[in-house]
Amino acid sequence: MNSLKSRGQSPTFNLMKDKLERIFIEPIPKLEDLEFILGREDPAELKEIFAFADGVRKQFMGDGIILRGLVEFSNYCRGSCFYCGLNRNNKKLTRFRLSKEEIISCVRNIHSCGIKTVVLQSGEGDELESLWLKEVVEAIKAEFEIAITLSVGERTREEYKLWRDAGADRYLLKIETSDKILYDSLHSGMSFDNRLRCLRDLRQLGYQVGCGNMIGLKGQTMRILAQDILFFKENNFDMIGIGPFIPHPQTKLATCEKGNVDLTLKVLALTRIVTKNAHLPATTALGSLEEDFRFRGLQAGANILMPNFTPLAYKKLYEIYPGKRCINEPAGACASCMESLARSVGRYIDYSRGDSLILPK
Repeated sequence: MNSLKSRGQSPTFNLMKDKLERIFIEPIPKLEDLEFILGREDPAELKEIFAFADGVRKQFMGDGIILRGLVEFSNYCRGSCFYCGLNRNNKKLTRFRLSKEEIISCVRNIHSCGIKTVVLQSGEGDELESLWLKEVVEAIKAEFEIAITLSVGERTREEYKLWRDAGADRYLLKIETSDKILYDSLHSGMSFDNRLRCLRDLRQLGYQVGCGNMIGLKGQTMRILAQDILFFKENNFDMIGIGPFIPHPQTKLATCEKGNVDLTLKVLALTRIVTKNAHLPATTALGSLEEDFRFRGLQAGANILMPNFTPLAYKKLYEIYPGKRCINEPAGACASCMESLARSVGRYIDYSRGDSLILPK
């Protein structure tokens, strides 16, 4: 990157630029430097932070925006996470699971749009049979030239291997926070160590592994967010999803404030600067606030969009948080607006598989 030094700027502004350059150059940035950038609120400084991250994105990822078609195939969940509307204690939610045939139909729609990746996502349901999902993966691979990302939560190493052997390419398992104390406070009956075990197993089995965090959780600090960014770097994740917390009325965090947009974008930007070539989505959560902030995510380092191909009858039932974008649009309708969203930020849609650019350690 070219030097960011500027004449006529305040000492604080130039200090911020120095720290950005140092974060970019150092193999493992200093925690204090990351905290300093996360604490910046001046509009001119924010503009500089996001522009720097966008420059790193352009240098390492190019201008293409890769699409990944999302199919939310089940909202059953055994978990009781304090932030998620799918939690098992939400008795107001009608539960569903798509059939194998319905999933294949969704993938056919995705493939017809030229998209080369499908993301099969569900709650962590006990009723999800590993052999059934294996058959779904095999059926998709038999009919389509398409990458498969699974996101079905914590499972055994044997199940992960079964799906990998069947043809699954990637797996998304967000940590939400890398701070064990905060994690335990938000996940009743779950184990932080088991989450880490799952991520290790997935990497060892040859998956391209996605992780991520949520911005604005109760008890979260700037230091914890800085630690999250270092956690992403140290684990060499292929994809990292970063989005704001949005409170759901049927959760224990119902009365908490939603995550701050600028802070979310700062975490996204720093993650780009630190990881260089990880795939970073402009998340649906960013597009589901008072306005669609995904375009700002694309200007702060993101290079992925995830149009939703879940059938219309089920979209509104996969309510992790309220106000989710496009739940009343027909399956895949948002794929048609991706081109205009890309053009609005001077970019284009890249219809490739978007495999990992990160070399395994």
